[in-house]
Amino acid sequence: MTMRIGLVCPYSLTLPGGVQGQVLGLARSLRHLGHQVRVLGPCDGPPPDAGVTPLGNSIPTAANGSMAPLAPDPSAQLRTIRALRDEAFDVVHLHEPLAPGPTMTTMVFKNAPMIGTFHAAGDSASYKYLRPFVRWLAGRLDRRCVVSEDAARLVGRYLGGDYTPVFNGIEVDRYLKASPWRDEASGEAGGRRTIFFVGRHEPRKGLSVLIEAMASMSTDVRLWVAGEGIDTAELRARTDGDVRIEWLGRIDDAEKASRMRAADVFCAPSLSGESFGVVLLEAMAAQVPIVASDLPGYANVARRGVDALLVAPGDAAGLAGALRRVLAEPTLAESLVASGDARAAEFSMDRLAELYQAMYSEL
Repeated sequence: MTMRIGLVCPYSLTLPGGVQGQVLGLARSLRHLGHQVRVLGPCDGPPPDAGVTPLGNSIPTAANGSMAPLAPDPSAQLRTIRALRDEAFDVVHLHEPLAPGPTMTTMVFKNAPMIGTFHAAGDSASYKYLRPFVRWLAGRLDRRCVVSEDAARLVGRYLGGDYTPVFNGIEVDRYLKASPWRDEASGEAGGRRTIFFVGRHEPRKGLSVLIEAMASMSTDVRLWVAGEGIDTAELRARTDGDVRIEWLGRIDDAEKASRMRAADVFCAPSLSGESFGVVLLEAMAAQVPIVASDLPGYANVARRGVDALLVAPGDAAGLAGALRRVLAEPTLAESLVASGDARAAEFSMDRLAELYQAMYSEL
């Protein structure tokens, strides 16, 4: 049965982020299954996909130790209501349903069966201080899903109710089939031994720990740093003069995949707030060995010593030691890649789309 499906994202779809990537990837997989899919969400620039209905610009908002690109302004809510009325969806799927903006508005306006997927982990001030209101809103969902045990603990503590465990998916072929990045200067793929980091430059992502670890790495090892954020200027000043560290700025998904394919090791040194390690799965699909922090959200997908080397969060010396091991021991690196490749296939976006399709049909 072909369905008209609406996917609603509270975060700007033109800015990099885990939830945004899930929404856009899920939309592509659902279309491959034959469904008509529209994505509703803020956009700070041209929509990233022909199937996106932009709801206006976002406003950087502090949330969960990060700056989230939300759109809580009245004009975005009016566009949301108009789009929901015009599209007449058979089912609406909200990602991070209680984030201020279009997802909340969709729940209030409700004109179709609704499913909500909760991604966030840690704690939430809005859940805590607005508990009666957010519990009422959550009660308007016809089905609730969580992507991890950490996410389940957060919503269970404040919202109550029953939740279906799902997972975050990855589009495996987009990473496996990406061409390795080639240096413009040399025209060669990779070049020196390369560590790759991608993420927002904010305290919880642990980039400062990785930079500290680089101080003890040899001179023939370089670090690619992708992304930007509130800590960028301070961290760049700290590394001024270190030619091993290349600051790439914000990059698109194609370049991210290409650099993952070319890197010798992918590093995710986050300190907290990771609900589900999608970026680790992306690296596994790109067949690059991984060194990451030993966080529950990462351990959900990367088995310690099997799919990745996991070290204590904030331990710069331990991080440096694990990176040196992967770079110096080809057999270890090959073992991590082989296991990670099989692990990534278990979390394919196509499998996730089939799981959600069954829920949509039921609703």
